[in-house]
Amino acid sequence: MSLSDLISKDGIVPALKAKDKKQALLQLAELAERRTGIAARDVFEKLLQRERLGSTGIGRGIAIPHLRIDGLKVITCVFARLEQGIAFDSIDGEPVDLIFVLLTPEHAGADHLKALARISRLMRDPATTQRLRATKDRAALHAVLTQSLPAPFPLAG
Repeated sequence: MSLSDLISKDGIVPALKAKDKKQALLQLAELAERRTGIAARDVFEKLLQRERLGSTGIGRGIAIPHLRIDGLKVITCVFARLEQGIAFDSIDGEPVDLIFVLLTPEHAGADHLKALARISRLMRDPATTQRLRATKDRAALHAVLTQSLPAPFPLAG
């Protein structure tokens, strides 16, 4: 599964201004509404419910809120690079400045996990996160997000 199938340039915010987690999630829910047609209020409420279960801040300034939404037709991602890091109750306690929201149809069990794994793998690469933080252009951010990563282990030849 490629991120180029899941995220488009219009699903990227290169410099999101948010003072806290709720404000960031609300703005991303509004962007998700424009991409999916699902009401921003519904997306936002589900994102808050998901965060109450446990923070999706995975550390190193990264959060990957993810949820399944009834009525959604295709897996959709939105991404924001924040102008300033915000408290996100991350596992390392550090502020978050990169947020990747993954929305999947209610019935997309295995595909949800595959998409989440793909995003997690991309965000684990320090060179990628460094490039995301240094890039302020939507098209360049899209190029970084949709790049092909090398296999995690070289194949024996």
